[in-house]
Amino acid sequence: MKKRVLIGIGSNLGNKRQNLSIARKMVAALPEVEIVKISSCYSTSPWGKINQAEFINQVMAIDTTLPPLVLLHQLLNIEINMGRQRHEKWGPRNIDLDILVYGEEVIDSEELKIPHPYMHERLFVLIPLMEIEPEFVFPGGVKIKEVLARAIARDSESTVKRI
Repeated sequence: MKKRVLIGIGSNLGNKRQNLSIARKMVAALPEVEIVKISSCYSTSPWGKINQAEFINQVMAIDTTLPPLVLLHQLLNIEINMGRQRHEKWGPRNIDLDILVYGEEVIDSEELKIPHPYMHERLFVLIPLMEIEPEFVFPGGVKIKEVLARAIARDSESTVKRI
């Protein structure tokens, strides 16, 4: 049975727009995956480790029959094939692909946490998500509009600009 999955995409090294484009094409080429919606690109300030280049971020919605861990491994393979190297948490990267939501599922394992544990705090996720899924509801029944308003009130320093 197909599930709607939301994936965050980001890059702050190299040709960022091209990196996002290549990653989207590689996701589209995965078996049992159909890209349904893609947000605009957003220029965003770094989150976590802030002394690095700005990111370009997007959120895309896909429909898939791949199980969550299989999809995760496919996304990690795309990152590896694109040359991603993991040196430091929240450090610079040429590509980052994160499963934000997988249908209605809640997963809390060592390897995968869904919904993504920080998505409700990250304007660079919430703003593009609001663009493509304005009626999105988080587990527990909280609407994205409410989560976004709280995140904006908490975070006056992050910049997220549609480009």
